[in-house]
Amino acid sequence: MTSFSTLVSAAAFAATLVASAPMADAIDGKRRGEQSEAREQFMAGQVKSLREIEGRILPKMRGMQYLGPEYDAGSQVYRLKFLDAGRVIFVDVDARTGAILRQAG
Repeated sequence: MTSFSTLVSAAAFAATLVASAPMADAIDGKRRGEQSEAREQFMAGQVKSLREIEGRILPKMRGMQYLGPEYDAGSQVYRLKFLDAGRVIFVDVDARTGAILRQAG
């Protein structure tokens, strides 16, 4: 590879990183917002903690890799994501009761 093509490749890579930074910040901001809302609702006694929800659901999903949670404060629903044989499985859980609302994937 010539030094010119190396320079062009490096510049393209740097541009990709710069362009993707705002999107990564937006995702991090959304995640912080979800955590903050979940914490506020938990402290107010409106919902169960994520730890309690995971303690109920994870044992039911044996053999699957747990990818993590999302939280919808408006509907007070946790969405737990799992990987099973290459498929992503979503489990929506009522944050107030801990009941599974739906499982898709």
